[in-house]
Amino acid sequence: MGATWLGIACGIGAGALWGLVFLAPELASAFTPLQLAAGRYLAYGLFAVLLVLPRWHALRAGLGLREWWALAWLSLLGNILYYALLATAVQMGGMAMTSLVIGFLPVAVTVIGSRDHGAVPVRKLVPSLLLGAAGILCIGWQSVGDAQTGMPMAEMTGLLCAVGALVSWTVYAVGNSRWLARLGHVSAHDWSLLTGVVTGAQALLLAVPAFLFAQGGHAAGEWLRFAAVVTGLAILASIVGNALWNRMSRLLPLTLVGQMILFETLFALLYGFLWEQRLPTGMELAALVCVTGSVLSCVAAHRPKPPETARQPAPA
Repeated sequence: MGATWLGIACGIGAGALWGLVFLAPELASAFTPLQLAAGRYLAYGLFAVLLVLPRWHALRAGLGLREWWALAWLSLLGNILYYALLATAVQMGGMAMTSLVIGFLPVAVTVIGSRDHGAVPVRKLVPSLLLGAAGILCIGWQSVGDAQTGMPMAEMTGLLCAVGALVSWTVYAVGNSRWLARLGHVSAHDWSLLTGVVTGAQALLLAVPAFLFAQGGHAAGEWLRFAAVVTGLAILASIVGNALWNRMSRLLPLTLVGQMILFETLFALLYGFLWEQRLPTGMELAALVCVTGSVLSCVAAHRPKPPETARQPAPA
């Protein structure tokens, strides 16, 4: 179980760093979500290039066309497309609806992982899945109750974008875990850096419409704050967070990897409480308990059975 607990620790660390992403719109509120996404991934790509340069020749020798193609679609689905769909869903459908849909990521990844050879059967994961779903429902319950209804077409578009983001990151999580299992000669950190290089190249295409067609200018102080926010996200959330996630993906089965996504939601809530300088409400506290119970019950389901002691013949 040592590797399991190390993997869980890496998952908690990744969730703690990824939760910072939800603070970015508050810290740089003068910029659009697309501008934040473009800035974050451009910075991610730049730092990834600098870090991967000393080992570039050795890494390139171990990667073929199939691996670069995998990096391209993983970067697109897990970073560019996911963030763009998520930002659009929040703008058109609201944070409550989006968080409810995205919150089912652990369920989707865990159910897919249960189909792998030798995986824990889904019937043993039912308590964990139910607790995770209950936690997400608690998080969005009061927000949904207080949400104001807008244009039906805008809400429907937001819902479709949220579902698209759910599908996009689910495919990324499953595909990334399986590629890491195949590439034993590439470290989890190097795979994260290579993903950053490809994501940075893709972000160049996103930056053109994000900044060129944006309306209104920004003061010098706003640009400095924007640069600090996207640099922090690139280093903490993208480079360190992704490296921890990839390390965890090699240590844990896919059925347990799915539950680790809950820590991003958990830490995003905690950061929100600190930012708003308040204590959690009853529903939010119930969500924290459900999320914790979901992960612990999933760990218990993966605990190996103790070997049965062979019966010794009774003495004559």
